[in-house]
Amino acid sequence: METEMKPSYKPGLTERLLVSLFHFINRLIPWHKLPSIVGALNLDALRVELRQYNLHDGYPSGAAQGNHTTDPMTDQRFEYARNSDGKFNSTEMPLMGCTGQRFGRNFPRGLTIKPTEDELWNPNPRMLSERFMARKSFVPATTLNLLAAAWIQFQTHDWFFHESSDENYNIPLPKGDKWPHGKMELPRTKPDEVLSQTDVQCPGYKNINTAWWDSSQIYGSNEAMTESLRNMHSDGKLTLTKDGREQFLPRDPDGNPLTGFNNNWWIGMEMLHTLFALEHNAVCDMLRRAYPTWTGDQIFDKARLVNCALMAKIHTVEWTPAILAHPTLKLAMNANWWGLVGESLTKMLGRISKTSEIISGIPGSGVDQSGVPYSLTEEFESVYRMHSLIPDAIAFFDARDGAHMSTVPVEEMLFKNAQEPLDRGLSFADAFYSFGINYPGAITNSNYPNFLRNLTTPDGIHRDMGTVDLLRDRERGVPRYNQFRRLLRMSAPKTFEELTGGNKALARELSDAYNGDVELVDTLVGSHSEPIPAGFGFSDTAFRIFILMASRRLKSDRFIAGQWNADTYTKEGLDWVQNNGMKDVLSRHFPELRSVLKSSKNPFAPWNKMPKSTVYDGIETNAPK
Repeated sequence: METEMKPSYKPGLTERLLVSLFHFINRLIPWHKLPSIVGALNLDALRVELRQYNLHDGYPSGAAQGNHTTDPMTDQRFEYARNSDGKFNSTEMPLMGCTGQRFGRNFPRGLTIKPTEDELWNPNPRMLSERFMARKSFVPATTLNLLAAAWIQFQTHDWFFHESSDENYNIPLPKGDKWPHGKMELPRTKPDEVLSQTDVQCPGYKNINTAWWDSSQIYGSNEAMTESLRNMHSDGKLTLTKDGREQFLPRDPDGNPLTGFNNNWWIGMEMLHTLFALEHNAVCDMLRRAYPTWTGDQIFDKARLVNCALMAKIHTVEWTPAILAHPTLKLAMNANWWGLVGESLTKMLGRISKTSEIISGIPGSGVDQSGVPYSLTEEFESVYRMHSLIPDAIAFFDARDGAHMSTVPVEEMLFKNAQEPLDRGLSFADAFYSFGINYPGAITNSNYPNFLRNLTTPDGIHRDMGTVDLLRDRERGVPRYNQFRRLLRMSAPKTFEELTGGNKALARELSDAYNGDVELVDTLVGSHSEPIPAGFGFSDTAFRIFILMASRRLKSDRFIAGQWNADTYTKEGLDWVQNNGMKDVLSRHFPELRSVLKSSKNPFAPWNKMPKSTVYDGIETNAPK
C-alpha cells in the first residue's frame, strides 16, 4: 500500500531550481513576508512541489477512468460541449472527474487509513464542538461581506458531495451534555466497493457531483436533470418563473427549488442560483442575436460553457483575493487567469506565451494532469469546512435608498423557507445590497452559529455541524493537524503554545481537551487555532491545499486549459467571459445596484453603504443597533 511520498509530476530544470531557491529563502522568510512579485514566484515554487508530492489517485490501480473502447463518445456534440455527467472532459480518460468517480487524496493512501473505533472518538468530537466551536458572541470577518460566504457554499455545491450509507453512527454524548434530542445519530459515509486490499484499509468514497468546474449546482450532474431544468424551447434557456418584476427558480410540488443541487438550501443559495440562471439566459439572448439560425441545443451548450468559465474567473480573480486579502495573493490569482503579463496586455495581444501558465495564465495553456488522473480530494473538501462564515441574523435594507427593512434570523430562512423574505416584499436587489454590507463570521474558534449546532434537516436528522465536521474528517482518514502539516512539508508544532502562536489561554484549553497530546489535534481545530498571514481569511495550513487544487481545477479542464478558443466558445462567448465580472453580472440583472457597485471595490468585500444604512454597523450581531 502506498505510504511514501513518491513524485507524480516531473518538473523541468527551471522549476527545480526555483523550488531549491525558495527552500533556502523560506528558512529565513516565509512567502507572505516577501515582496509581492517574489512572493508570487515563491507560491509558484510551492505549487510545483505540491504537484510533485501531493496528488494521489483514489483508485488502487489507476485504471478506473475509462477509455475509447469502454466509454466511446457516441454523440460528437460533446467534443465542444460539457456533458452533465462530467464525461468526456478528457477524451483519453472519459470517466475522469465524472459523477460517481472516487475522491482522490492529497496524501498517500497508506497514510489516510480508516480509523479504529478508539481513534474515531478520541477525543469526543461533540465535546470539542462544545468547547471550540460554539459561538459565544459573533466574531465578524470585517474584510469580507456576506456575499463572499454565500459564494463559497454555492461553489462547493458544484464540486463535491459524498454518498450516505444506510448505517448510522450513534455519536457518544459527553457526560452532562445538554443536547436536546437525547441522542445524535448520523449516517455513515458510504464506501465504494472494495477493488483491492488497499480499499479495506483506506476505503474509497464516491463523489456524486461532477468534479469539474461545470456549474453542476445549476445544471445538474446528469443529462436527464439538465434537460428537466431547461424550457426546451429553441432559445436554450433555463426555466424561471415570473412574479411581478422578479424571476424565480421554479418549485416542485413540495416547495423545493428546481435546480442542479438544492441540498443545504438557504436564502444565500436562492439568490446565487437565481442570479446565474438569469446570467445563463442573458448569454442565450446574446448568442441568439449573433447566431439566429442556431438550434436551442447549440445555444444552450455555448451559454453553459460561458457561464461556467465566468464563474471560474470570478472565483479566481475576485472571490479569492477578497478572502485572502494579501497583495501577493492578488497578484498570484490574477496571474492564474491572466499570467504575469496581466489583463490589459492579454486582452490586447492574446496569449504572449503559448504554453506558459506563469507568463500568460492557465486558460489556453494546455491541459496537464500532473501525472495523476483528475479528481477532487478528501483533503480539499476538508479545508473548505467554513460554517463559521454564516452569521446568526441578516439585516435587510432597501437597495434604492439604504433604509433598514428588517432583521431576520438565518435559521428562519433555511430549506423551504429560503424564499419567504422575497415573498414578503424583499427584492433580489434588496437582498444583494444587504449581503454586500453585512459581515460574515470569521473562520476561527468559537464562531460556529449555534443554529447550525442544533440543526434539523428536511430528512428529520438532528445534527451539530461542528461535531459532524470533525467526525467526517476522522471517518474519511484525513490526517490530524500535525501529520497534515508534515505531509505538506510544513513544520509541526511540538507544543500547544507553539501551535497557537503564543496564545497561552487557548493553548491550555487545547491541551486540556486533547489530554496533553498535540498530535491528536484535529486539522480543523488546529487550523482555526494557528496564527494566520496578514489579510488571510483562513489558515496557511489550509491554504497549501488551496494552492494546489485551485490551479488544478483549471489546468486539468479541457474546456479551460485546452480548448480556450472561439471554435469552442465563439468569439462573442470568450469576450463575455474576459470582459465581465461579478459587478457586471449583478448590475446587468439588478440595475438598482449599479451606483453602489461602481463606488465599491471588490464585490466580495464590504460595499460602500448608502447614507440611510450607515447607522447600522452590524459588527457584533449583524443586526441593527
